[in-house]
Formats: sequence, C-alpha cells, structure tokens
Amino acid sequence: MVDKPIKVMISKPGLDGHDVGAKIVARALRDAGMDVVYTGLRKTPEEIAERVRSEDVDVIGMSILSGSHMPLARRFRELWDSHDLGTRLWLVGGNIPEKDHEALGDLGVDAVFNSRSRLDEIVRFIRENVSRWPRN
Repeated sequence: MVDKPIKVMISKPGLDGHDVGAKIVARALRDAGMDVVYTGLRKTPEEIAERVRSEDVDVIGMSILSGSHMPLARRFRELWDSHDLGTRLWLVGGNIPEKDHEALGDLGVDAVFNSRSRLDEIVRFIRENVSRWPRN
C-alpha cells in the first residue's frame, strides 16, 4: 500500500484581496511533500465547504486578513456540520487577534497561525496532528 501525501486546501474566504501569504504557505507545504490545492481569492464559505468535499482534503487552511475571521469561521462551522465534513484538521491564519484564538478554537479550529508564524511550525503542526484515519 502506498502512503498518500497529506492533502491540504488553502482558501481565501471573504472579500480580502491579499493572497501573497497564502501562496507562500501553499508553496512551503508543497515543498514539504504535501499535495496542496489553492482555491484562489474571494471564495464564500459555501464554495470552500463544497470544494473540501469534492477534493477530499485532510487539512483546511483559511487565510483571512480582512478582520472578518469570526463570521466567516462561524458560517464555515455551520456548513461543516451540514455537509458532514467529518474528521479533518482546520487551520486559520492571517491577522487574527490573540483575543479571538479561543473563540475560534470553540468553533473547532485546531490552530491559529498569525502572520508572523514560521513556515516550519505550520508544516510540523500539520504533520503531527493530521488524522490519517478514514473519515466518516
């Protein structure tokens, strides 16, 4: 049996038009041997949820610089439940104030990486925490 690479989706929800950081993270994950799907800019939570299902990713990364991380994450959590997305790792990155990290965790976000996070920390976190078990 061949061990498949970890599959990660990097998404840009909302109206934020800045994606350099998301592309840098995507490249770092690809360089680390992961299979990376990038959604492009200005995706709705609905588009992201549908793409998660169709792409069958192990990790969902959301890059949010606009300040709308809480409403976007709340909406995505609703869609996660209604689309039965099962067991996947959910990461949020960007300009996320420390005061919102706990609330994001309460929604199911597994980790928050701010704009100053090191790429090797993100790679290491994914490798150590992604579930390789079949999803529901």
